[in-house]
Amino acid sequence: MTVAPDHAQQGASHRYRAMRDFIQSMDDTVPGKFEVTREGIVHDMMAPVGPHELTTAHLRKRLEKVMPEELVAHTGEPDVEDESEGIMRRPDLMVIAWDDMEVPGSFDPRTLIAAVEVVSRSNPGNDWDTKMRDYPLMGIPVYAVFDPRTGTGAVLTDIHPTPGGPRYATRKDFVYGEDVTIGDWTIATDGLPRYPPDKLPA
Repeated sequence: MTVAPDHAQQGASHRYRAMRDFIQSMDDTVPGKFEVTREGIVHDMMAPVGPHELTTAHLRKRLEKVMPEELVAHTGEPDVEDESEGIMRRPDLMVIAWDDMEVPGSFDPRTLIAAVEVVSRSNPGNDWDTKMRDYPLMGIPVYAVFDPRTGTGAVLTDIHPTPGGPRYATRKDFVYGEDVTIGDWTIATDGLPRYPPDKLPA
């Protein structure tokens, strides 16, 4: 049986590929991180150094101390891509098996064991809102958020269907200083850096 193509779906796929090609053309020419959501392109203007990067480094080191050797807490490229959903993300830290990294192009999001984000000071809604929606859509089973603005965070698990699409059913909030479990591994959160307070206008 032949099924006629869904023109709306074809249009969405074409739009996604155009945004992805644009992002790839902008690599290394504009500071910050570009990602694709269903709404369009997100540009996160991250500072090259500071509490965001220090937090990521601390989390990577703490996770790799307790994880088995066949897994890695990976930072950096490549992106995690689900073309069928029209989403391309680059988590601050990805828990993934070494074997699953040996792929051409982007990582398959369903091979990730967990995605970890450190909340951006310039665009916190990207981490707390849109990624909380996108990651279960992509099939990432665990999403951990660390927020240096407030010294708090959350770990989200248990993807389940809802009328609006797959969502995390379980959320465990924490404050810095408490131990946090991400997947099968528990790490300390004491000593994680915080963003300095905003300067009040004169």
